[in-house]
Amino acid sequence: MRQNFILFIFGIIIAFSSCRTDFDTVASSGDLKFSKDTVYLDTVFKNIGSSTYQLKVYNRSKNDISIPIVQLKKGLNSKYRMTVDGMSGNQGKIFKDVTLLAKDSLYIFIETTADITDADPADFLYTDEIQFDSGANLQEVALVTLIQDAVFLYPNQNPDGTKEKIQIDDKDVDGFYLEENELTFTNQKPYVIYGYAGVPENKTVTFEAGTRVHFHANSGLYVGNKASLQINGTVSTTEKLENEVVFEGDRLESIYSDIPGQWKSVIFEKGSANHSINHLTLKNAFTGLEFRSPSNTIEIKNSQIYNCAEYGILAQNAHIIGENMVINYSGIASLSCVYGGNYNFTHCTFNNNWSNSSHFAVNLSNRLSGAVPETNPLTNAVFNNCIIYGSSTNEFNLEKSTNAAFVYQLNNCLLKFGSTTNADYQFKTDTEHYNNIILNENPKYYNVSRNQLNIDKTSSAFAKGNPAYIIPTDILGITRTSPPDLGAYQSKDFPK
Repeated sequence: MRQNFILFIFGIIIAFSSCRTDFDTVASSGDLKFSKDTVYLDTVFKNIGSSTYQLKVYNRSKNDISIPIVQLKKGLNSKYRMTVDGMSGNQGKIFKDVTLLAKDSLYIFIETTADITDADPADFLYTDEIQFDSGANLQEVALVTLIQDAVFLYPNQNPDGTKEKIQIDDKDVDGFYLEENELTFTNQKPYVIYGYAGVPENKTVTFEAGTRVHFHANSGLYVGNKASLQINGTVSTTEKLENEVVFEGDRLESIYSDIPGQWKSVIFEKGSANHSINHLTLKNAFTGLEFRSPSNTIEIKNSQIYNCAEYGILAQNAHIIGENMVINYSGIASLSCVYGGNYNFTHCTFNNNWSNSSHFAVNLSNRLSGAVPETNPLTNAVFNNCIIYGSSTNEFNLEKSTNAAFVYQLNNCLLKFGSTTNADYQFKTDTEHYNNIILNENPKYYNVSRNQLNIDKTSSAFAKGNPAYIIPTDILGITRTSPPDLGAYQSKDFPK
């Protein structure tokens, strides 16, 4: 009986202890430690919310402490907002009596949504501080965000509250047609596009050198029937690509710099015409450039496409002349030419280091599932002085139907392909389709994971090109030597 009574008393003590909500704490003495003294929230466009950034706060002492106040210095007027150990406080701005146990830490998560008018007009920085305590015990952590002004293009709102639509593939999608005064994109400010921006019939959209275009999620550019696109980038002299035309997503934080599928595509509809692309850098789309049987020849020069969830270029019965092109990291194929067409690529680097093995650097086909008729002639597909490489065993794929022509030829190319008895892939003996093929030798790119596909003199592509196909300058405007290197880059010495 006595034993049961002792257990009863012990249980009551435990119950009361577990229900206590207060702690024996001491006031903070201003000795908090932080994972960083400044939180940089990277660059954001005006009025577009940032990613969430974290700050860790440490109590190194042996005492449980109470921080009387954790707040943003600008108080309720601050454009920052935060949570402190899961608590939202007063509008995410002010938190009182925050407990931090001995030898423990807490997380603060910070976000911002600010306008360009909130930033310092001298440097476009929006700043604030997180304050811990006050008076003699005050400690602060700085917050810094660069707010970038931009031209925003988006669908109008209809009277019934729905968004403006355009038709793509017989479906209504959020989008709008560019007005006459919107058809020339300049380098004065970056552009942010919501939905599909359509180019009207018989109009040309022009992108001047240095233009930056950022596409929101599920957005893109639609060049419709009888419409045209001209990209007039030029050679840049620095790594900032100051004269390049750049298409990418609208999340500017560094963690988004290489994430595929952030926006949709640039679509060239059947019947569109007179396209020219020079010095374009396109990143992080689902499909970079999608050609749907444009009316005449498209020239693509000195351009690079990276990190596309499906295709870098998907060309359907198109006529493309490509020079000094680089494509890398595509979920299905870096270059896929389907349903026939006519293609000529010289000094191009088609690489694919996508993480799975079911991809190609180059895919050629004269058929299209579901089309009527299903096949269409591939009248020509020529690759001169090119590199076709990647992380898969076979980076070159042919899908041939005997119901239509299939004409192709690779001259002086470095190619990755495993051994096979298939008659279509006899690279050393089939001289009708393959001449001077370097098979399965590493081109030794400078840094493939960062899309730096430059080569040096140790590369298997060094001085292996045929001078008969030479393009005088490479993608960076550097004069090629003779015999030229394969691919889009003239070799150079890399920094040690």
